[in-house]
Amino acid sequence: MTVGITWWGHATCTVEDSGMRLLTDPLFARRLAHLRRRAGAVPPAAAAVADAVLVSHLHADHLHLPSLARLAPGTRVLVPRGARRAVPGLARLRGLRITEVAPGDAVAVGALEVRAVSARHDGRRLPFGPHRCPALGYVVAGEARTYFAGDTGLFDAMADEVGPVDLALLPVGGWGPFLGPGHLDAGAAARALAALGPAAAVPVHYGTYWPVGLDAVRPHEFHAPGEEFARQAGLLAPTVEVHRPGHGERVVAG
Repeated sequence: MTVGITWWGHATCTVEDSGMRLLTDPLFARRLAHLRRRAGAVPPAAAAVADAVLVSHLHADHLHLPSLARLAPGTRVLVPRGARRAVPGLARLRGLRITEVAPGDAVAVGALEVRAVSARHDGRRLPFGPHRCPALGYVVAGEARTYFAGDTGLFDAMADEVGPVDLALLPVGGWGPFLGPGHLDAGAAARALAALGPAAAVPVHYGTYWPVGLDAVRPHEFHAPGEEFARQAGLLAPTVEVHRPGHGERVVAG
């Protein structure tokens, strides 16, 4: 198996497999509400080139309307079921082909099969939003099988639902000094890796955005999760090759 992964920061990755380009949770902003990008340049226009986009859940740092607006007309965008009702701004992105999916749904993207799987995370658009939508992960099956976990906590059925995979893109941090429920930190992500048993892994969702004014508050939670994940993965899943690309860097697994 061979798959190319470019990490653009936060949960945004380009996955290249079987001649197709998939983009996960595109976030191309220098600043989002109280968050600012503290590491890595804002991704270039080439980062928005994709055959399909996978949106894991409705939080604004994962479903970011201005970033979706940068996609070429005709791009297919997979979103959680109910997203169009919960996020009326999606209707203004008229050039995109938006497909709602729920856990268990599978969609063909060229030679790839993209299957939605469960995540343990609050899927509402706002903290108290009225519309509940599922938070998702995705398994992309082509030359390789790649699991993009989105935002999720560790749950017992994760490995069974995801199934065998070659590569796992796992969140290992967040955008603030404290992680709430429904998130993986470096240790929990390493335990998930041990259960999943892929050949390779890439940590994501860390070291990019941080709240304005909190630079001095637990700064290790911004800088350290990727390295700590690699360390704990070496203990709990020593056969897994962990890649830690820098912002905008492409790695090849396989």
